[in-house]
Amino acid sequence: MFRSRAKEEKTPAADKAPVNFSKQPRDPQAPKGRPTPKRSEAQAQRRSVAQTPTNRKDAAKRQREERRAALDRQRQALAGGDERYLPARDKGPVRRFARDFVDSRFNIAEFFLPMAVVILVLSMVRVASLQNIALLLWLVVIVLIVLDSILSAVRLRKRLAERFPDQNKRGAVAYALMRSLQMRRLRLPKPQVKRGERP
Repeated sequence: MFRSRAKEEKTPAADKAPVNFSKQPRDPQAPKGRPTPKRSEAQAQRRSVAQTPTNRKDAAKRQREERRAALDRQRQALAGGDERYLPARDKGPVRRFARDFVDSRFNIAEFFLPMAVVILVLSMVRVASLQNIALLLWLVVIVLIVLDSILSAVRLRKRLAERFPDQNKRGAVAYALMRSLQMRRLRLPKPQVKRGERP
């Protein structure tokens, strides 16, 4: 007489519910069909929760450590050529091909710094003939670098069009020319091809 109507409505529905006759036995300790996590997984999860920073100072410290670790990974990738951790400007097959193209040949631009030092030393000597030679050398070096860079850019653009017709090649030639200005041993990512080796 005083029973709630909700209970009366629930009981027939419960009786009519289909019984699950699955042949696969269910682990009685697993809640809602999900297996209990292994102890190592549970401990790792507890540790991650425990290591969550509670204030801004700890959060900033942790962020600095993560940034330092990411930079370390990036530095190792630049030294070893691991594509996963390279900076965005060095990633992708187009940029890799541009690097290999530059590294496989002699570039006049890479000898600019040593030649510049020699020319500066000559220009500081108080002999008029040596100063004239230094000035002439400056002009010759600059013209040679410009001509070599133009030739490299034309060849690289052609090779990129052949090798990667459907990919975005924007900025790859400029990237290669900037790399050619650096001495080979100072280049990052480190060269992966030998001189004369076809990329």
